[in-house]
Amino acid sequence: MSLEVIDRHSEALFEFLWCPVCGHEVFSHIPFEGVFCKNCNTQVELQESRETRGYEEAVLACFDTHSTWNLHVDEKLRRDLPDGSARVKILGAPGAYEVDWWSPAPGDDWQPVERGEFDDVDEPADISHLA
Repeated sequence: MSLEVIDRHSEALFEFLWCPVCGHEVFSHIPFEGVFCKNCNTQVELQESRETRGYEEAVLACFDTHSTWNLHVDEKLRRDLPDGSARVKILGAPGAYEVDWWSPAPGDDWQPVERGEFDDVDEPADISHLA
């Protein structure tokens, strides 16, 4: 018996995607477990959207922080998701993806971390050994 692997989403989608908790862009796939942010371990699950509006791809990326680590990291280097989860709908094609909407919608109570938002902020030296 052989195992066939079907890639339902292109690598370009993962190059576009970023973690709304910490802003990092690198994800790890653990077979039979899922896909996780390599920096904070926030889980991301991709689902095909029922409605594409004519775009080549329409994907829902569902982020969940139930498995998040690095909670000791200064809160200035991460932003918690409302109720531990958030979804984003991404439309487009490789090289031309765009965010259609976030759920819950960003507002005064919550804003997703933008790609690389914390890249220029250094982690305090007194906790760096815990990571």
